[in-house]
Amino acid sequence: MGKKAQILLPIIFVFAILLSVIIAASIGVVSIPVEVLFDMVKSALGFPSQPIPDYYEITLWQLRLPRIVMSLLTGASLAICGSVFQTIFRNPICDPYILGISSGASLGAAVAFILGWDAMLLGITIPALATALITLFLILGIARFNRNKNIETILLTGIATNFLISAVITLLLVVNQQEMNKIIFWTMGSFATVSWHEIKLLLPIFLICLSPLYYYAKDLNIMQLGIESAKSLGVDTRKTTFITLLFSSILIATAVSFCGVIGFIGLIIPHIVRIIFGNHNRRLLTYSLFFGAFFMLLADTLARTIAIPSELPVGSITAMAGAPYFIYLLLRKGSFVHSNH
Repeated sequence: MGKKAQILLPIIFVFAILLSVIIAASIGVVSIPVEVLFDMVKSALGFPSQPIPDYYEITLWQLRLPRIVMSLLTGASLAICGSVFQTIFRNPICDPYILGISSGASLGAAVAFILGWDAMLLGITIPALATALITLFLILGIARFNRNKNIETILLTGIATNFLISAVITLLLVVNQQEMNKIIFWTMGSFATVSWHEIKLLLPIFLICLSPLYYYAKDLNIMQLGIESAKSLGVDTRKTTFITLLFSSILIATAVSFCGVIGFIGLIIPHIVRIIFGNHNRRLLTYSLFFGAFFMLLADTLARTIAIPSELPVGSITAMAGAPYFIYLLLRKGSFVHSNH
């Protein structure tokens, strides 16, 4: 990729996302004309503008814009973490959901719903984060007892843990049927209840977690050659794996605690970006961020407009797009999974 393309492409993506934000903000149960949107922005910036009805103000600033921003942050988070997991495990069908990290966060959230903590400040976030990290440490701990201590062991341990946690969540649903509808809808993913408060919590965590992932991008590049090759080139593979998985898990758990479980973003977006832009991890992280944010905003916009006045779970939209692509990856010969083993 040339230097001009490296400069122009991010700018193009930023403008594309801004255009998508304008379109998403204008459509919904209450349609907001584009000229009214610009008047509201001018008014917020202190410039003179036309009088704006209160219901437009409430719809944009308190309902629509928070979920747009949250969908952008969540999509970027899921795609970035998916790219890290695929790089570490050298497998295009690996993401935090398959490994069990998201299921771990779901277990904490389900317990919080059952105990009635969802009405408290950070009542879901803290349990989801705690169980996600416990799941990660459990997977890494079990894998350490294996003699080989290789990537495949961690992956298989994560898959087994994922099944175990899913079974526990199912048992909790059966025993606590009064909370079943709430938990089931949450596990499908939704931005309907987010506010600026959740964004203020997620944004700093997003930025903090992004920093070490970019810092270790060079080591992740080398680890794509294989663990032994990376060790021979001076990379501390155990440290790099632990730190990148830790911060990815923190970011995933935080996003999941606010909007529920949304699958396939971390699976399909990094793979598409890898095909287009290659395996260099800083470039992969950057364009996964853009593509993930755009795709999630598109999915959420469809979820809240395709069946007006009802709203679909955003996870159902991403699943309809991601499941066929997942099958394609499984059937495709000569894929990334073969080229790295």
